Amino acid sequence: MADPTIATEAPVAPDAAPEPELLHGAPVVLVHGSPVLHATREQLVDLVRALRDDGWLQCLDVTAVDYLANPHRTLPDGIAPERFEVVVLLISHAERQRLRIRVQVPETDPVVPTLFEVHPGTEAMEREVFDMFGISFDGHPDLTRILMPEDWEGHPLRKDYGIGRIPVQFKDAPDA
Repeated sequence: MADPTIATEAPVAPDAAPEPELLHGAPVVLVHGSPVLHATREQLVDLVRALRDDGWLQCLDVTAVDYLANPHRTLPDGIAPERFEVVVLLISHAERQRLRIRVQVPETDPVVPTLFEVHPGTEAMEREVFDMFGISFDGHPDLTRILMPEDWEGHPLRKDYGIGRIPVQFKDAPDA
C-alpha cells in the first residue's frame, strides 16, 4: 500500500503538451531570453500592479501593433489572436531584466484599461496609442490627441489608413 503522506504525480500522456508557465495568472513564454506575458484586457491592471509589487517598478513603454496584414502569429494556447495588440514594457532594475506584456485587443471593441493609476508616466504613451491606432484607454484622465491635430480624422498607424501625399514645395525651386 502506498504511503498517503507522499504525493504521487498523475500519469502524463506521452503526447500531451506541457502546461504553460503562469505568472500571476498570465501565460509566460521566453522570447530571446526575455519573458513575455500574455494577459487579457481584464487581467492587465491587476497583473501590472502585482508585477510592480514584485519589483517591476518602471513602465518603459506602452505601444500597439496592428496585425491587419499579418493575422498569423505565435500565441500561447488559449490566447485568441485579435487585430490589435497593446504591448507594455516593464523593467526590473534589481534583476536587470525587461518584461513584455502582450494584450489582444479586438477591432470591434478597441478599449483597454488605463495603467495611469499604477504607472502615472503612461499618460502620454496611452494618448499616443489612442491617437495613432484608435485604441482607447478606459479611465485615462485626458485621452485626447497628442501628435495629430484635434480635428484629424482617422488613426495614421492603422494598416487600413489611406496613404496620402502632401506636396513639398521648396523655396526658390526652379519650375519644372
